[in-house]
Amino acid sequence: MKTSSDPPSSEITPESVYFNRRNFMKAGVLAASAVATGWVYRRLNSPSTQAIDTPEIEVVRTTPPARAGFRTDETQTSLQDITHYNNFYEFSTDKDNVAETAADFKTSGWKVEVGGLVSKPRVFDLDDLLKIAPAEERVYRMRCVEAWSMVIPWAGYSLSRLVARVEPLSSAKYVAMQTLLDPARMPGQKTQVLDWPYVEGLRLDEAMHPLTILASGLYGRALPPQDGAPLRLVVPWKYGFKGVKSIAKITLVDKQPPTSWNIRAPNEYGFYANVNPKHDHPRWSQASERRIGESGRRATLMFNGYEEQVGGLYAGMDLDTFF
Repeated sequence: MKTSSDPPSSEITPESVYFNRRNFMKAGVLAASAVATGWVYRRLNSPSTQAIDTPEIEVVRTTPPARAGFRTDETQTSLQDITHYNNFYEFSTDKDNVAETAADFKTSGWKVEVGGLVSKPRVFDLDDLLKIAPAEERVYRMRCVEAWSMVIPWAGYSLSRLVARVEPLSSAKYVAMQTLLDPARMPGQKTQVLDWPYVEGLRLDEAMHPLTILASGLYGRALPPQDGAPLRLVVPWKYGFKGVKSIAKITLVDKQPPTSWNIRAPNEYGFYANVNPKHDHPRWSQASERRIGESGRRATLMFNGYEEQVGGLYAGMDLDTFF
């Protein structure tokens, strides 16, 4: 895929909008509501997106706020690659086949249970979740443990906004998350490649960090099924397997929760999963990576380039032990 056809970062077009799920799905953008604003991309003219049916929208050109760590000027990965080269074992272990297998996955009536060590446990409808906070465009570097990477324009809000709604108790130390369990709709769950449902977790301070978001869109449109519709976790300084998709349950707990890949291969996949070029996977080096859409390799950055923002979370920790 030629990245030279992608529009330059100067053509990013944010618009004051709200997260309204029905309008977002209909128009391909985050639609207006009465209580908050957010950012969207208008990327309708590159060759990689011409085959996607997206109606024209009227936009207002403004300048996004300069928020440390929320953006990168690196060339963004094409929408075609982002939506057709996916890790989502619930549908397929073949990265090139996930989009086709997940094409008919429906998210109508979606609910997310949020509870555990909180004062106000609640089951949220999707529309309620999308109204909690303004949607912001976050252009993040994303790196997979298999040493490939992308640059993705996500739309979402900080997970901390949702956690605050349920009022964590002082005993809460971690946030556990779970993907939908439905083998009829997610055929990969009929296999034994992992223990189902997929589970992940963060330390509470990681979950509350402003870079950690609940994403419901990318490239100015709703998340497609293969990328984790309708809601997924995005933690840009960690390897991709931490980004639990199609979230159905969030639980605040007092002990480190189990995580799917740590259960599957604890010597290969740690709980923290911070991008660290000095700590190799047992079967390959993590010192370099291949950016999808580019030739050659580039050096891996500590914490995926977010060391300034998140390095303090791990001060004094042995990152070879806590990997």
